[in-house]
Amino acid sequence: MKKLFLLSAAAVMLSTGAFAQSTVVTTTGTGHAAAVQIEPQYRTKIHSYVTERRVRPVTTKEKIVVGATVPSDVELEAVPSDWGPSLTKYRYVYSGERVMLVDPGTRTVVQEID
Repeated sequence: MKKLFLLSAAAVMLSTGAFAQSTVVTTTGTGHAAAVQIEPQYRTKIHSYVTERRVRPVTTKEKIVVGATVPSDVELEAVPSDWGPSLTKYRYVYSGERVMLVDPGTRTVVQEID
């Protein structure tokens, strides 16, 4: 029961990060939190990149959402350096007209870029 409560609390904390406009909080394998700043000008660049390059969205059985694990058969794309230096360690997936930032080590979605 205690584990279920802790997992529920973690899910709520991760989902509230989806509403943040400029900060993503992720946890590393060691349990330490790392904040990633996504400035508004980088958000604009990200959307321009996806639109101009006509990035093809991936299709999955399950909807890809913040906190979920991206299926292993989905190819994670490298984050271009012009998206901001703090994001290059992540990968991204374009799904359902949404850009999802993914931790490549765990394949967990850490942020939906709106």
